[in-house]
Amino acid sequence: MTTNEAARPRVAQEVLLDQRDLTKAFPTPEGTRTVLDGLDLQVRAGEVVALLGRSGSGKSTILRTLAGLLTPTSGTVRFRGEPLTGPNPATAMVFQSFALLPWLTVQENVELGLEAKGVGRAERARRAAEAIDLVGLDGFESAYPKELSGGMRQRVGFARALVVEPEVLLMDEPFSALDVLTAENLRGELAELWQRPDLPISSIVLVTHNIEEAVSLADRVLVLATDPGRVARDLAVDLPRPRDRADPAFEAIVEEVYRTMTGRQRRPARTSPTVATVPLPDASVDGLSGLAEVLAGVGTATIGRLTDLLVLELDDLLPITDALDLLGFVTVEDGVVSLTEAGRAFATSDIQTSKRRFAEAALDRAPLVRAIATVVDHTPGGTIGGGFFREVLLRSFKDDEAELQLEIAADWGGYAEQFSYDSDHDEFVADPDRHGLRTPPGDLDPDPTPGDAVAPRASEREVRP
Repeated sequence: MTTNEAARPRVAQEVLLDQRDLTKAFPTPEGTRTVLDGLDLQVRAGEVVALLGRSGSGKSTILRTLAGLLTPTSGTVRFRGEPLTGPNPATAMVFQSFALLPWLTVQENVELGLEAKGVGRAERARRAAEAIDLVGLDGFESAYPKELSGGMRQRVGFARALVVEPEVLLMDEPFSALDVLTAENLRGELAELWQRPDLPISSIVLVTHNIEEAVSLADRVLVLATDPGRVARDLAVDLPRPRDRADPAFEAIVEEVYRTMTGRQRRPARTSPTVATVPLPDASVDGLSGLAEVLAGVGTATIGRLTDLLVLELDDLLPITDALDLLGFVTVEDGVVSLTEAGRAFATSDIQTSKRRFAEAALDRAPLVRAIATVVDHTPGGTIGGGFFREVLLRSFKDDEAELQLEIAADWGGYAEQFSYDSDHDEFVADPDRHGLRTPPGDLDPDPTPGDAVAPRASEREVRP
């Protein structure tokens, strides 16, 4: 696909989609879980809107309410001022997983939506051929999905959405299943498509977890808060297309989004943190120790620099920084991550000293790890059934979340040499050589002593950031 000489700038115009005070809750075995709460969102003709947030912020739920596939628990969704009462015929969706029918050819996959609308065979063929040509797949009309690369299959998904000529194109992380180079190529092609005067769509709503992707493609970036989801920031991207990622103005917007997403809200004081109020971030010991070692080498770094350096997506990096923050090993302020003295000592000490420092921090700051360690230390035989803690966690977490909390606790407690998990008997078992449980916080000097070895621990234990 080549840049169209007749490309013209688009100007945001009338409101097409309007969500007001939107709340969406889903039933769970424990009651209901509110995913979106009091969300206000508008999409205007002539603009690309990116929805950006951590996992669990309700990005895909928003997309499906705009499409009329989900009914709000409360609040309203309107298209051109009229309330949606079912699927929105003015929208079409591009999915992350391609969602092609393997027994149909490219042409037949693209025609599916038209066939469902009752369009005649000749008209279907004509419009499908135009859409296939628009996305650069002419010549592959008779190919089957298995014969196509990932990028080509996603182009079929684009063509299938475009052929029904929607006013609003909804895209749910359309590039995340592709390799880096293919994804970057398709982003560029989408940006070129958006500038074409013959593109039938008026607006695009893009769900993504990639900040640079959002700033590269969107006119507005909506940063979502989590639990429950709501718009925390509406950032305008007033940059000419095509956008240069090396442009200081581009980099400034990217950093502003990072700061918004990683900003720390002041937590209400709690005299007694619990396993429910201080959940364990989804980060392995290998991951958090690896990141600590990276920070010990590079010094203070922005979240943006770390994602580039480690070739990680933001959703993969944030739980690790959250874990280090919980343990007191880093501070995160305005998107900048800095090792604390305790964190530097953890990252640079020999492995046994690092384990002791980790044990002290986990027992002091991670309530679930402390609770399991305390119980196994005071039960006959030093064991406790996993069902006990599972029952406690299920009062505050869904089933899969409770299991994840126990998995993380087993990983952290094992490295801290406090307890292990016996999956055959569903039991937590005290480590016979456990240390640090009764060590008062602060017993260890946060600075490495002259006797501490400072050889990198990555050589002693595999690190998977």
